[in-house]
Amino acid sequence: MNKKEGNTMIKKAKFFKNGIWYWLFIAPTLLSLIIVVLIPFIIGIYYSFTDWNGINQPVFIGLKNFIALKGDTEFWNSIFFTAKFAVACIVIINVVGLSFAMLVTRKIFARNFMRTAFYLPNLIGGLILGFIWNFIFVDVFQTISDATHIGWLGGWLSTTNTGFWGLVIVTSWQMIGYVMVIYIAYIESIPTDLIEASKIDGANSWQQFRNVVFPLIAPAFTVSLFITLSNSFKLFDQNLSLTAGAPGNTTQMITLNIYQTAFSAQEMAVGQAKAVIMFLIIAVISIIQVYLTQKREVEM
Repeated sequence: MNKKEGNTMIKKAKFFKNGIWYWLFIAPTLLSLIIVVLIPFIIGIYYSFTDWNGINQPVFIGLKNFIALKGDTEFWNSIFFTAKFAVACIVIINVVGLSFAMLVTRKIFARNFMRTAFYLPNLIGGLILGFIWNFIFVDVFQTISDATHIGWLGGWLSTTNTGFWGLVIVTSWQMIGYVMVIYIAYIESIPTDLIEASKIDGANSWQQFRNVVFPLIAPAFTVSLFITLSNSFKLFDQNLSLTAGAPGNTTQMITLNIYQTAFSAQEMAVGQAKAVIMFLIIAVISIIQVYLTQKREVEM
């Protein structure tokens, strides 16, 4: 055996050894992903083409469930409501989250306390958070309305408009701190000499942000927009605990509509067909969003 063949065998042995350890380390996560996500996802797609109601044996019926959804106005209204909600949350969460990140990365008093305070709402569970804010919107706001005679504070969750903004407020309050942490990570990675150079060149605070900070934290926008977009479309617990779709299912989001179809009406297959449509909507919008924001990163 010559030296070249010996080196090749050593490299193959190292590759095999490293490969074994690699697969051993990722095996638990990969197995969990397959069992919990991939297999149920495939089975769910199959059920969307059947007449399954959760009890009987599923019978394949083709595209009938999807065709029937064409006339389900409540479902399409929930998609429209969810889209409006997602747009409002994306703007508010990212603007306020970035503003907080810019604030707490400055050398100001109690900035560590402020970081903790801003992030704390993200640690509260969705249902608990919804019930807490339900008490605030219904009982606390009504008490203030009765004492001050400010009419718009009363019955806050009893109308479609106030119910919509109630959901936006609660979701934004919970997620702003999480998005803030993402922006902080990118802001603190900016070389200080670039900021100092811009100051020497006479740039004011806005010019520093627009020409130095913003281009360098562009990847954070890609991540943050993706997270806020997907979470807004998948929101369920706050919707259930705050309004439960009231009044008249006008504040019903797509996930709550799917839940009520599958578990309240016992139309599991129809609910699964709606879930497939929701998945396709989120996937398409997310792919477009990531493509556009990453393209923007390159241009910057």
